[in-house]
Amino acid sequence: MVKDLVYLIPAGKYGKEEIASLLTNHPEIKFASLVGIDLAGNDTDEKIPIELFIKDMDDFYNGTAVQTDGSSVVLTGIAVLNNAKVDMLADASVNWFVDYNFEHIDEETGKPVGTLRIPAYLVHNGLRVDSRSILAQSLEYSKGELLDLFKKNAKIAGLEHINGADVEDIIFTSATELEFWVKTPANKADVEDLSASQVMQEQYWQRTRGNVRTAMEQALMMLKNYGLEPEMGHKEVGGIKAQIDETGHLNHVMEQLEIDWKFSNALQCADNELQARILVKEAFRANGLEVTFKAKPIIGVAGSGEHTHVGFAAKLKSGKIVNLFSPTDMKQYFLSAIGYGAIMGLLKHYEVINPFISATNDSLNRLKPGFEAPVCIVTSLGHNPATPSRNRTILAGLVRDVNSPMATRFEVRSPNPYTNTYTALTAFYMSMLDGIKAAVNSGKTVEELDAELSKDAGKEGFYLETDRAYRSEHDVFDDYSAEERDRLFSKPPATVWENMQNLKKYPEKVKTLTAGNAFRQELIEAFAAGALVRWKAELLNRIIPENLSIVKDAKALHEADSASDLDLTNWDKINTIRVYLAKDCMLQKSLFTRIKEAIQTGDYDAVSEMQIEMSAKVGELEMLYREYKKNMIHIC
Repeated sequence: MVKDLVYLIPAGKYGKEEIASLLTNHPEIKFASLVGIDLAGNDTDEKIPIELFIKDMDDFYNGTAVQTDGSSVVLTGIAVLNNAKVDMLADASVNWFVDYNFEHIDEETGKPVGTLRIPAYLVHNGLRVDSRSILAQSLEYSKGELLDLFKKNAKIAGLEHINGADVEDIIFTSATELEFWVKTPANKADVEDLSASQVMQEQYWQRTRGNVRTAMEQALMMLKNYGLEPEMGHKEVGGIKAQIDETGHLNHVMEQLEIDWKFSNALQCADNELQARILVKEAFRANGLEVTFKAKPIIGVAGSGEHTHVGFAAKLKSGKIVNLFSPTDMKQYFLSAIGYGAIMGLLKHYEVINPFISATNDSLNRLKPGFEAPVCIVTSLGHNPATPSRNRTILAGLVRDVNSPMATRFEVRSPNPYTNTYTALTAFYMSMLDGIKAAVNSGKTVEELDAELSKDAGKEGFYLETDRAYRSEHDVFDDYSAEERDRLFSKPPATVWENMQNLKKYPEKVKTLTAGNAFRQELIEAFAAGALVRWKAELLNRIIPENLSIVKDAKALHEADSASDLDLTNWDKINTIRVYLAKDCMLQKSLFTRIKEAIQTGDYDAVSEMQIEMSAKVGELEMLYREYKKNMIHIC
């Protein structure tokens, strides 16, 4: 680490003149970059000479200094070719980070060249259209609604220790847990080796070694420099033991890791996560290691989640901060009315939240039974308030400590590292707001709200849907059949198309997200349109070509004079699948060709159905070919 570097400019600490002076006194900071977040969660990164930023600072603050071509980022249907100009407006309400290039040393100062990354809003035709704006403006609306709720309700069930008139401000607290895979470049590991290691629990919480350990330690130290307050770094369930080469260095690294840092307010949380991913990638790259944040980089092995923690707090006129989810009596009750309303709102609206969580083929590959990834819209609170639940099979779990009321929060387990945290948090908080208002305005007691959340499917509730159950203290995967899960907790979407269609299927639930007009309908439609463009492009240009390679690599290995009857039977099954997937005939086109043609004609229902079939067939092919190869021996 280089001493005397400026890693961040804290929100609200400096005025414009002080910032200019700070930058002038640190000439190693050569550039400024306005960081806007498009609807897919991509961040912009340009290099503006720092002298220009200092000279035109007022223009950066009012959004007239920098413009971008909005048609080149994911603002689908909003910034089009004949109306693409997007202004970039600096956001002074959050921390600004300085991104250093440790491979480029400034000759004058002997320090790495830095770029001041300034979070920004994207403005098109006078309206904000970016992910940061959606979250920021939704939080402002939610805050106003909650403050009004407290004004009208001096006492709320479970919050007897709070007088509504004393609530001065609402704080939205959030945190994410970042999981990722790391490997040596060009290294591949056998899926069976990885699966066996996972089942045998050989990796979780094991000691890191060599360059993985060094990179992990450097990443944690850098997070601290940037004020993210790291809490833990450790190995996750996936991976295999590395090997030592002839020089004594580790190679064939293939490990899954996790890094956590302290919570913050919701907007800062999303900005922090973006910075954390940059720091992690750079730390591991500097040690000769590749990082992937894909949700399911290896099919058949544990994927990477990004569990997202969500909470509400209130600042009282006395200055005291109180957790609004925690009941007055932590030993008697799980939650306050605010807490019960929040989880009910989240679960009731999850069909229209999920599109903002799982918007890619990769994300849905992770959400399959058997890998501790949530597939059901269900929560767990615990068997009693004194025994916190750690049910890892549910969508959103209650995290609480009887002796620490400030720790109460919900952990949503479905997001992954490439989930757009800005829009995900928006969807969480807006749906929770709807449930909170319903719970408080119902006038029901904490016991009655607990009964509502815990009701059986088929029982009518005042807020939750009659034909559904929403709470389970059981193992959702082992204690229910697939049919029971789908009936009780809703059938999960299998493709991006199915997921995005829910935004049309449930218009009343979408209205909850658009309340306050921050997450406007046009932005929701633009998000879905962008996701579907990427879905189709990936199917055509990546998934089908990758699957075709799998088909072609499945070659006959047996010899006619030494093949057993099992070899011949297995190869016949394998070749039948190969032909079905990839070989066109005069009378029958292959599945790959039929998918391509359905995309071209716009028959996306058929594309979705055939994608599910293709995934199953390719999985069957790979399994059969592995068994076939195992039976190959050389006959002398």
